[in-house]
Amino acid sequence: MRKILEDIKNFLLDILFPKFCIRCNKEGNYLCPDCLASIKISNEQFCPFCSPPVIVLDGKTCRACSRSKKLAGLFCAGSYKNPLVKKMLGLFKYEPFVKDLSLLLASLIITHFKLLNKEPNIDFVIPVPSHPSKLKERGFNPAREIAFELAKFLKKPLLSDVLVKTKPTLAQVELKYSQERLKNVRGAFSVPNRAEIQRKKILLVDDIFTTGATMEECAQTLKAAGAREVWGAVVARG
Repeated sequence: MRKILEDIKNFLLDILFPKFCIRCNKEGNYLCPDCLASIKISNEQFCPFCSPPVIVLDGKTCRACSRSKKLAGLFCAGSYKNPLVKKMLGLFKYEPFVKDLSLLLASLIITHFKLLNKEPNIDFVIPVPSHPSKLKERGFNPAREIAFELAKFLKKPLLSDVLVKTKPTLAQVELKYSQERLKNVRGAFSVPNRAEIQRKKILLVDDIFTTGATMEECAQTLKAAGAREVWGAVVARG
């Protein structure tokens, strides 16, 4: 019954709000096959914190950065400098009725896995959480929607209530300097139920990785709560 209701809802949305390619305006989807194929998906992994980015063959945060960072490594599908990726993420986060873009965005990360010829060795998928006030304002958590699709592909449980955001913060995009971003998210997350993640490997999912302040703060929180490893996965790197 739930599947039937979901199909009816999608059918009505397609009638009321038909999808058009954001690049060529062809009807049918947010990106037609030709325009989707024009997006360059990375077949390499880079240290999340080195600037400029340094390729890491094992996918892990480089030895130098790992001395001070808790994020084990990062899976990143593409670049935020790509106009199509930037436009998709903007629509997904800030426009109504485009929640189903999550499937397309998740497919970019899945393609990245396939090009690397490996999948994350993890136990759970966890989204970077939204604060309840932001969730009420937007109606959904973009990271959670992408994480849901990745969890289905990886056949791993999605834990969307283990990591919570307890402090409202400014949007990171509004802050210019990395130190401001670090301060903005410091102490913003917690793990109320630690038992579920003890000695577990986690894939932490978000939409964009810029300075890494948010994802690193989440990784630190999860590691302090007993997680064994925390890997990141994002659509794009800013």
